[in-house]
Amino acid sequence: MKKYTIILLVLTLLSACNKNDDTVDYTVKNEEEIVAYVVANNLDAQKSSSGLYYVIDELGDGEQPVETSNVTVAYKGYFTDGGTFDESDADGVSFGLQQVIKGWTEGITYFKEGGSGLLLIPSALGYGSDGRPGIPGGAVLLFDINLISVN
Repeated sequence: MKKYTIILLVLTLLSACNKNDDTVDYTVKNEEEIVAYVVANNLDAQKSSSGLYYVIDELGDGEQPVETSNVTVAYKGYFTDGGTFDESDADGVSFGLQQVIKGWTEGITYFKEGGSGLLLIPSALGYGSDGRPGIPGGAVLLFDINLISVN
């Protein structure tokens, strides 16, 4: 029994040593990339305290969502180099704002129903340093959004 306990302890220690806790802080790089994009495209962007940048093209005149709202949004997601990684159809996609990346949870609340604009999301409010399939770690994410409804 003692032998199995020691083996279990050794295996636990080895597996703990094998974990990859290396996270890269992309804050400065993302800030530079977003600012360069804003300047190059002559955007009137606002920056929130979290580091999210947003452009309101049309505020909208309907209900304004809160971070716990369910919404329907038509969107196009792309990188600063213009490469698209995701896009909804014109009817949009419905979801709860607590089920998406932090940049969406915060950013969508700046619009009202019928509103449209751009979210420029640093990786800390997106997929972080790990990324997702089709989205590299540390990536700045841009979303053209149209808030269709607050459900």
